[in-house]
Amino acid sequence: MAETACTNQNNVVDHADASSSSCCSSRRTSTQVSQDNGRRSEWIKLNVGGTVFMTTRTTLSRDPNSFLFRLIQDEPDLNTDRDENGAYLIDRDATYFGPVLNYLRHGKLVINKDLAEEGILEEAEFYNITNLIRLIKDKIQERDAKQNQTYMKNVYRVLQCSEEELTQMVSTMSDGWKFEQLINIGSQYNYGSEDHVEFLCVVSRECPNSVNGPGAEPSDRAKVLQQKGSRM
Repeated sequence: MAETACTNQNNVVDHADASSSSCCSSRRTSTQVSQDNGRRSEWIKLNVGGTVFMTTRTTLSRDPNSFLFRLIQDEPDLNTDRDENGAYLIDRDATYFGPVLNYLRHGKLVINKDLAEEGILEEAEFYNITNLIRLIKDKIQERDAKQNQTYMKNVYRVLQCSEEELTQMVSTMSDGWKFEQLINIGSQYNYGSEDHVEFLCVVSRECPNSVNGPGAEPSDRAKVLQQKGSRM
């Protein structure tokens, strides 16, 4: 009897050990599955205007105040549908979404030459990515300032006058104009017994000129006359 009781007790212990081992194994398997599911759910699909983008939760969580962060939290007030492949449906322009997503990936604004900054700004404002909005606005302001940049150009004028008119012309010359050269072109006509000498007076002034504005005022004639006068 004692041996039988001992054997039964050993069997109970063995059964308990087996059950404990099975339970532990089951928990380990469950944990592994949970971890595997967690790794799979890190990847997110976005269907933006019919174009599918693949990214991660980490990328979309760069800005906690953005629409994209709220989207992956499955907030009920967003009421966002998914397509047949589980991708979030977003009715926006996929062309301009690319630079937005890349900014969230590496923190740099990279714009293709065929894309307008205003288009990317529109998307950044829709997705409410604060730092990107500020960055694009600064870039637009810098671009506009460069386009409106001005530089000074010299505008030349050539005036023909007689010796008597020369003094009057000097005294009535507008502010900003200055003499470049006075060229004696000789006597053009005789009045009585006196020769009337004629002069070409080259004057110039500085004027602002827009980089993208109209071209500089033609000054070739003035330059030719200056060269001619220097040889006289």
